[in-house]
Amino acid sequence: MSGFSTKSDDKKEEKPATAMLPPPKPNASSMETQSANGGSVILILAFTLFKPKRPTTTIDSVTVDRLRASVNPLLLKVILNLTLNVDLSLKNPNRVGFSYDSSSALLNYRGQLIGEAPLPANRIAARQTEPLNLTLTLMADRLLSESQLLSDVMAGVIPLNTFVKVSGKVTVLKVFKIKVQSSSSCDLTISVSDRNVTSQHYGAIAAQLPVSS
Repeated sequence: MSGFSTKSDDKKEEKPATAMLPPPKPNASSMETQSANGGSVILILAFTLFKPKRPTTTIDSVTVDRLRASVNPLLLKVILNLTLNVDLSLKNPNRVGFSYDSSSALLNYRGQLIGEAPLPANRIAARQTEPLNLTLTLMADRLLSESQLLSDVMAGVIPLNTFVKVSGKVTVLKVFKIKVQSSSSCDLTISVSDRNVTSQHYGAIAAQLPVSS
């Protein structure tokens, strides 16, 4: 018998080619969220480290530089010349500089403005205190209508009040500007005969205003 030889061709099965897919694109909303979260963290850290604090305005002393008082009994008129020296200090407790606007120190007699001195705008470096000396001069025309002044001068004492308010801003990250203001006052009594301050009572009021950029 003739033998039949069966040849089998073993062909390797070809696997289908795998398509190369492009890398997934980052999610835009996810990136925005991460960016916003990062910005919030930086902002929180900045305000924690550079937390704005209100400055402190302090009237340290008030002294009489010049005082002349005379009474015309016929006209029931008081002639009063008064100049006060006011020493005050502005303290900036912040880690950044504090810039304040120009203002005035005020001299009041029984609630009426009778004198003022200019306080020029300036900048105080971080954690520094700036001493200031002002001269308050009485404006005599402001007292023409004050009938009670005669009785005060005759009694030998003149009650006065000095008041100063400073407004300015501190800047965080060179973007956020925080407005602050600080006020200080001093009630004092002046002896006509001794020409000096016999009593002084100091007070301070401070307030912080909203953030503005």
